[in-house]
Amino acid sequence: PYRSTSRRIGFNPKRAQGRRRGPLCSRGPLWLNVLMSTRVRLTINDRVHDLDVRDHWSLLDVLRDQLDLTGSKRGCDRGECGSCTVLLDGKPVYSCLLLAVRVRGRAVATVEGLAQDGRLDRVQEAFLAEDGGQCGFCTPGFLMSAKALLDSNPQPSDHEIREALSGNLCRCNAYGRILQSVRTAAMIHHEGHREH
Repeated sequence: PYRSTSRRIGFNPKRAQGRRRGPLCSRGPLWLNVLMSTRVRLTINDRVHDLDVRDHWSLLDVLRDQLDLTGSKRGCDRGECGSCTVLLDGKPVYSCLLLAVRVRGRAVATVEGLAQDGRLDRVQEAFLAEDGGQCGFCTPGFLMSAKALLDSNPQPSDHEIREALSGNLCRCNAYGRILQSVRTAAMIHHEGHREH
């Protein structure tokens, strides 16, 4: 009797339904990668980029894989750790959850855009001074969340700092140093305004 090749090599079509296979297993079926793409104009760190992006790519995919902006980290890929945090129109968002095609016409700021004219941002200076970085994997997300907080509230209370950073996780448990770093950044801003 005839036996299909799939049975001989142990392939069970019922078990394989819904299972992702191939080189893009974490990004979906291979056919999806070939089909749907869109031309988008993205403004990242005040620079305009015209790109062809697949409709299922996250902003994090585009930042890291297309633009080589690797400061935003791929931690959980589910919006739980905050290591991929960027600013979208000044508000912190998880770039792993945001489709790149949804960002058209909006301003995106990444950790690479914090330093201006070769000078670190006050948040970066404070994290260096207070050793808020530890291993550094979560640091870009914390920097962007702290930047958004201090831009909207230059003199936050400890409660407000904790609330603003609550979407970011530090696996090294350096929360005390991170909190102190944000306090120091607020102080740098306050003293800078007093001098003018």
